[in-house]
Amino acid sequence: MLARRFLWIVAILTMLVIAAAVSYALFGDRLIRAALVPSAEFTPPLPADTPDYALVKNWTAHPDLPTDPARWVPAGYTAAPRPGAAVFFVLPTSVFDRNKWNATMTDPEVGKRMAMFLRGEASIFNGIASIWAPRYRQATFGAFLTDKPEAQRALQVAYGDVLAAFDTFVAAQPADRPIILAGHSQGSLHILRLLKERVAGTPLAARIVAVYAPGWPISITADLPALGLPLCTIADQTGCILSWQSFARPANYKEVRDSFDKSRGLTGANRLATAIACTNPLSGISDRKPVPASGNFGALVPNSDFTGGTLAAKTIGAQCLATGILDIGEPPAGFTAYVLPGNNYHVYDFPLFWANLRADAERRLDRFVQPVVVPKPRRMRMAKA
Repeated sequence: MLARRFLWIVAILTMLVIAAAVSYALFGDRLIRAALVPSAEFTPPLPADTPDYALVKNWTAHPDLPTDPARWVPAGYTAAPRPGAAVFFVLPTSVFDRNKWNATMTDPEVGKRMAMFLRGEASIFNGIASIWAPRYRQATFGAFLTDKPEAQRALQVAYGDVLAAFDTFVAAQPADRPIILAGHSQGSLHILRLLKERVAGTPLAARIVAVYAPGWPISITADLPALGLPLCTIADQTGCILSWQSFARPANYKEVRDSFDKSRGLTGANRLATAIACTNPLSGISDRKPVPASGNFGALVPNSDFTGGTLAAKTIGAQCLATGILDIGEPPAGFTAYVLPGNNYHVYDFPLFWANLRADAERRLDRFVQPVVVPKPRRMRMAKA
């Protein structure tokens, strides 16, 4: 009797798991929207709540902070004590609250997630640059799952903070210091807008070593012309942009593509049916040449609580596809949490290629400070008769 009852329990649990899996496969996107899009009205923030970025407390990473998560490194690496460049890094979405449209500056849970992203993403640059990462009133994750006008208002609040932080960052840098711009997901969205509104066509553009903007699609024709910098087509090219979106097989990027097609680019043109930019982070080149797993110097496999991780070399290859997504092959071991529908490895856009991207930034900075000098052709003298 007991054995039979146990078997019935197992059967019922199995059916529930199967039903949940089928429901997620069929209605996953709708379920996520229902769970994460805020139902509250948008409330404009008070002017008194606007962060002052002259205060170190409003930064999650800053040269004057005695310690910050961006200085973390895996075994075998060290952070530079006196780096010669500076990185302005804009963090990805760290707030998932459906009761409000923007994060507060003091939410401890958001702070924990920001620290996680600093260790897994911004730490890539600490071997060559001081890292400046503002704490900002991010738009909540659900703002990216709806076309409600409240979502755009929330993003405008977030961008206003990023813009103020960027102006403070630039003012604090010596006039000859090389600058790297980097972000991820929502952070990349803000970085690209900054690039258009604060960098393109200004003397500051000449100081940009590179722009790392994964996790946000860039239209070749509707966005790129407004950014003032080209895609990186050479491994040590400077003054260029790297962009990618990581998917494992079988990939379903329909949701990404549909949202992309409904939007307007930074030039004002429609993105509908336009090509999406893709840079292979293993090579640093925007082309469709595959790089095998043997070319991966080290993917940062997170530990159980995402407070760090270990590097695993030669485990994950990558290739940019004609669709604009980055194909990373079969789902990689060690990267199971937080995978989005469609085998979208969005959360791991940086960690999957940690060591290669660190080498990429070093290589581009070396070329920036020591540019190739093309010798002038020597003029031939005519012999006297």
